[in-house]
Amino acid sequence: MKPIYYLQGQQESRQSLNHENGTVKEAHYASLDIREIDWNRICWEARKQKSSPSGTSAYWDKRAPAFARNSSKSDYSVKFLRLLAVKPHWTLLDVGCAAGTLAIPLAERVKQITAMDISGSMLALLRDRCRKMNITTIQTVQGAWEDDWNALGIGEHDVVLASRSLITEDFEGALTKLNKAARKRVYVSTIVGDGPHDRRLYRALGRELNPGPDFIYLYNLLYRMGIRANVNFITYQERNSYESHEDAFTILSSKMEVTAPEEAVILQAFLKEHLVRNEGKWLMSYPRNICWAVMWWDKE
Repeated sequence: MKPIYYLQGQQESRQSLNHENGTVKEAHYASLDIREIDWNRICWEARKQKSSPSGTSAYWDKRAPAFARNSSKSDYSVKFLRLLAVKPHWTLLDVGCAAGTLAIPLAERVKQITAMDISGSMLALLRDRCRKMNITTIQTVQGAWEDDWNALGIGEHDVVLASRSLITEDFEGALTKLNKAARKRVYVSTIVGDGPHDRRLYRALGRELNPGPDFIYLYNLLYRMGIRANVNFITYQERNSYESHEDAFTILSSKMEVTAPEEAVILQAFLKEHLVRNEGKWLMSYPRNICWAVMWWDKE
C-alpha cells in the first residue's frame, strides 16, 4: 500500500500502515516554499549540462547564414507575432535578434526597433536585409547579456523581447535587465522539452541530449522575483529543408560541432537514410514536434 499524504497547516504529514503488525507510523515534514529555492542556480546547473554550446559569438557567427535561412521558413515567427498584439507607436528592444527573425517583419508595424545580438555576423546579415528592403527603423547593437547595457546605449523601450535567446550564466540578472529596459511589457520565449533539438540525430551520434533549462525553471525564477508571468505555448511540426546532401551535412555538422572523422561518417549515413526529395528540396523523412513557451508580463 502506498503511503497516504495530506497537508496539515504548514507541514506535510505522511502516514503509512505496516500490514504485518497493524501499526501506523507518522512523520511530519516542513512544506516547501518555492520562493526559497535558488532557481537561478538551478537554471545555471541545467545550462551547464546543455548538449549544444550555443553561447559564444564565434558559434553564432559560424551558424549565421544557415540559421537566418531556416528561421525565415519556420512557423515559430508567425505564431509569435500573433501573440504580440503590436501597437504602431511602440519602441521595441529585440535581444538576441539574430538576422532579424522578428525584427524584419516587425519593422513596418512599430515605431522603432533596437536589435541587439552577440554575433557580429548575424547583425551584418540583418543590416544587409534592411538595406535591400529599404528598412530604416531598425538600429543594431552588438552586445551580450553580461555587458553593461547602459554603456551600450540600451535605454528604455515600450516593449522588450528575448525570443529563444536567454543563453547566459546569470538568468536572474538577465531577466532583471529585460524588466528594467521595458516601460510596458516583456516577452521571453524558451524551450519546452526537447525544443528544436533532434533527439534521433543525437542518438545516432551516440550523444546524450540535454536541451538546457526547461521553461518551468524560468517561470519559477520569475515567480521568485515577484513577477507573475502569463504563459502561452507555440507548437508546430518541423522538417528542415536543405539544398542538397552536402548542404545538410555542412549545416548539421556545424550545428552539432562534428569534428571527429567517425562522427562525420555516422552523420553522412544518417542523412543518406533520412533525407528525402520533395519539390526540389531535401527534407528529413520525419517531422519533429516542437514546443516553445512564451512568458510575458506587463509593467503596470
